[in-house]
Amino acid sequence: MNASEHSAQKTLHVRRSDGSRHTFVVRAGRYRTLMDALEEIRSRRDRGLLYRHSCHHGSCGTCGMIVNGERVLACLTRLADLPHESTVDPLAPFPVIGDLAVDAEPLYRDFPREASYLRESEVNRDAERPPEVDVFTRFENCIECGLCVSACPVQSRFTGPAALAAYGRELEKNPHRASELLPEIDTPAGVWACDRALQCSQVCPLGVYPAKHIAVLQRRIRGDR
Repeated sequence: MNASEHSAQKTLHVRRSDGSRHTFVVRAGRYRTLMDALEEIRSRRDRGLLYRHSCHHGSCGTCGMIVNGERVLACLTRLADLPHESTVDPLAPFPVIGDLAVDAEPLYRDFPREASYLRESEVNRDAERPPEVDVFTRFENCIECGLCVSACPVQSRFTGPAALAAYGRELEKNPHRASELLPEIDTPAGVWACDRALQCSQVCPLGVYPAKHIAVLQRRIRGDR
């Protein structure tokens, strides 16, 4: 890192609970992230700043927020990639607990019941397994960050892209649940509320492509009728 990269600064205008914006000038640097900046602000300048975080490498999904109008994960957003001045807002439309921290409960409200978060790993197709291992499993790609729900422009009651993608994956893993699960989303607020804006797939940090899952579910329902 050269001297100019080390000394580069960015200005963050952070939305607070009372609706005001507090301005902080932070050191950028090549590898520093927005989450690094928020942690520095909270530890050294403003102990009252509220936000969520956990894993710091894009696996937990808790640090979703809106930066300059774009839905991002703070831990994957490099300060060096931001303009000189940026606005930082909580992840709408989720209820705000305080500052940048939101209540994610609405995200999980419509997920399929008893859905498995494990699936067969892609490694099984490419690698030899040891004799004592029947099959490798892994967690689903979806980290339930809520970025897709935040980006979705549908204003009517809608099950939402994250939940519908979960339905899609559950049916892929357990086709026998079709008669149980398909009627739950074959509703005006289910798959038919999607207007194919595709913004959910565009903001997904892990390539889940919820819009694709919704389209497959729609075709599946039409075919089952």
